[in-house]
Amino acid sequence: MATLRDIKLRIKGVKSTQQITKAMKMVAAAKLRRATESILNARPYAKRISVLLSHLVNEDEKSTHPLIAERDIKNIAVVVVTADRGLCGAFNTNILKEATRYIDEEVKQKGLDYTLYCLGKKGSDYFTRRDYKVSAAYPGVFAQLNYSTAQNLVNELIPKYIDGSIDKVIIIFNEFKSIIQQKIVVEQFLPIPINNEMESDKIESTNYIYEPDQKFIFNYLIPKHLKGQIWKVLLESNASEFAARMTAMDNATTNAKELIRTLSLTYNSKRQAAITTEILEIVSGANALRES
Repeated sequence: MATLRDIKLRIKGVKSTQQITKAMKMVAAAKLRRATESILNARPYAKRISVLLSHLVNEDEKSTHPLIAERDIKNIAVVVVTADRGLCGAFNTNILKEATRYIDEEVKQKGLDYTLYCLGKKGSDYFTRRDYKVSAAYPGVFAQLNYSTAQNLVNELIPKYIDGSIDKVIIIFNEFKSIIQQKIVVEQFLPIPINNEMESDKIESTNYIYEPDQKFIFNYLIPKHLKGQIWKVLLESNASEFAARMTAMDNATTNAKELIRTLSLTYNSKRQAAITTEILEIVSGANALRES
């Protein structure tokens, strides 16, 4: 049974933890504002360049271009984007569960081979310990997020896709929706999915004169599109991580406050009982002396 000293020490420990979680919440909130601004600026660019590619591609390129044409799938590259650190609720756990499910159900059950590219320390550690086929790991990318990370990954994937080492590239990441909501997305990266949205149809109704020519512009935009998509994925995951950490630390601070209240009630109750017992002992002793 816990003594008054034990309860007092526990209250002190919970208060120290509460200060840490409160500070981590404030740091995550500050970083989230910057991350949100970055992703809101990146989304229109990524969407617009995708629509432009859909407009520029012709039927011949859909079946012959090495980065667009569909092919028989034998080997899939799965890019898993996690965080470098924990203390962000179920952020990493949900991504790892979805990646494991995809590999087991969509790859292994269909008799396909796969290779993993892990962005973030949590994913790299998880799959390496479990003997998954990890082709490349990028731990620590979110410590200092740079566009060069997206460039390096694209430069590594494209040659392997062109020479047939991999036939399809899938990206699994958290998409930022709001502070309290992040959506897990399983997205095809290669072959490049052609966008047939209404916005693309509006562009096709207009005739343009291209300089130097349509094919040159199309080939010029493809690498920019691929790097832009990876960069957007990294920004989405980064913002989602900060939002998840902010929510988790807010819940932890609230729980610590409630635990302190409960422990304080228990401490006061035990202290009152101890004082009452001492008074009864003094009164009983005094009565015993008086009777003697």
